Amino acid sequence: MNKKSTGIAAATVIALILGAVAVLPLAAQEPPPPIAVELLTPRSEFTDDVALQIRYKLDGQATNVLQLNDASRTVVARLTIQPGAQFPWHTHPGPVIVNVTQGELVYVQASDCVERDYLAGTAFIDPGQGNVHTAFNPSDGVTVLVATFFDAPAAGPLTITEGIEPPADCQIVVG
Repeated sequence: MNKKSTGIAAATVIALILGAVAVLPLAAQEPPPPIAVELLTPRSEFTDDVALQIRYKLDGQATNVLQLNDASRTVVARLTIQPGAQFPWHTHPGPVIVNVTQGELVYVQASDCVERDYLAGTAFIDPGQGNVHTAFNPSDGVTVLVATFFDAPAAGPLTITEGIEPPADCQIVVG
C-alpha cells in the first residue's frame, strides 16, 4: 500500500469513528414520557367580567349545561400522548375544551363507561367540576391535543387525581 492509499484508509476509519460517536448520543436518548404537557400560555385572568355557559349533548344522554358565573382564569396546553398511553382517572376544576390536532383519542366518563373516539380535526368538551374520566391513545402513532382550561386555579395542578379511584364497573383495555 502506498502513502496515498494509507492516508485515504486512515481518513475513512477516522470518519467512521466520528460518525459512530455522533450517532451514539442519539441512541442513548431517553424515550419521550407517555404523556407530555407543554403550557402554551401562562395562567391568564380575564380583565373583564366574563361568564361562560356551555351546552353539550352526548349521544344517548340529555343536554348538559355548564354555567360559570366567573370564568376567571384560563390556560392553554399542548398534550402529546404516546401510543398506548392512558391518563389516570381524574377531573378538572372547570371545563376543558379539547381539540385533537393529530392522531386519535378515546375519552371515557366514569358515569357511563362509554368509549368515545375523537380523531384529528375533532373537538370535545370535558365538563370538569367533578366529572371523573380517563382517556387513552389507542393508535400506533402519537396523539396531540390542544386543551383550553377554564376556571383554572391560580397555582397547582390542572388535573385532580387525588382520592379518585377507577370505577369498579368500568374496565378499560388499552392496546
